[in-house]
Parts: sequence; structure tokens; C-alpha cells
Amino acid sequence: MQADYLANLDALIEECGSLHGHVCPGQVLGVRMAVLGCRLTGIEDPRGVDRKRLLVWVEIDRCVTDAVSAVTSVRLGKRSLKFLNYGKVAATFLNLSEGLAFRIAAKEESRELADALYPAGVGKKERQMLTYRDLDASALFKIESVRLELDEFEMPGRPRGRISCAECGEGVNDGRDVVDALNRRVCRPCAFGLYYQRTPKAD
Repeated sequence: MQADYLANLDALIEECGSLHGHVCPGQVLGVRMAVLGCRLTGIEDPRGVDRKRLLVWVEIDRCVTDAVSAVTSVRLGKRSLKFLNYGKVAATFLNLSEGLAFRIAAKEESRELADALYPAGVGKKERQMLTYRDLDASALFKIESVRLELDEFEMPGRPRGRISCAECGEGVNDGRDVVDALNRRVCRPCAFGLYYQRTPKAD
């Protein structure tokens, strides 16, 4: 049953498109990446019996990531999905129980292949979608066997620790604090700067 789930590419693409809001080349590529990642790591049922065995690191905040999450059921809130803001169409899949991990990255030349494989009368988006759906995985992706060293703070489940930032007083979970020049445990925004600017309160 679960092998059929991973094998039914068209159904997965349609489901991902429904969740994402539309079907696009990134969705198709993400589905192919997720299916390949599960197969390489021996995950047959990512939504069922294997759901606690899979961790995935994604390296981009684009359509591909939504598809990977939809197919595998990994989630940020479950701590089974990790986000690294590298801007790369790549993801690393880890089978926790086996310690087996593979990083899969989209090859740049796959875009050019779409132009070569399909006639000019087919739109660019359609050419890419057809290519990403039908091309052999070895032509689409660079695949690397990798090793990941995880500490307890990376694992799913309940928070392993919590401190209050010595500067702003806000809570910080799971070892994400740092020690500042005054030897205080502070949050990263207080140590390295905010991603936002505070504005004056309205009267």
C-alpha cells in the first residue's frame, strides 16, 4: 500500500498542488526529490509507521519545500523539518533509526534539458514540469551520501531546555541561546541584532 503511495507520482503532484495553491515546476521537482529521499533512506511510509524515523533539512523557502513537506509529512512544528536559508534547491533526508542520510540537490542543467527535450510550441512552465516529472532522477539531481551529527536539541519531541534571555527576558528553547561578552546567556537577536526594527508605541 505504501509503496503504491510513493509510486503514484501524479496523485502526489495533484495533492501537493492543492495544498500549495497551484501546481508548478517547483512542486513537481519537490515531489520527485521527496520520493527519492524516502527511497534512498529506506522510508516506505513517511506519513504512517515511518513518520518518527524521518528528519529533513531543506535549504530554500520556495515551492519545492512545500512539496517535500506534503509528501513526507515532516513539519517545522514537529521539529522533523529543519530550514536552512541557503537559497539552494536541495534537501537532506535522514532515517533516524538507521543513521542513513542523503543530500539531494537539483542540477542547474535540468532547466536547459527542458528546452532541448520539448518543442518551442510548449510553454516554458509546461516544458519544465514535463521534464521534472519524466526525466531520470540521475539527470535531475546530484545525490550525495552524507553524515549528520545531531545533538539532543535537534531531536523531535518536547523541549530539552529553556532559559530566559538575560537581556530581553524572552524565553529561548533548546540551546538556541549564546553567551555574550558579559558571560550572560542571551538570545541570538540580543547578541547579533534584530531582524526587525521597533517602532514607537501609538498614543
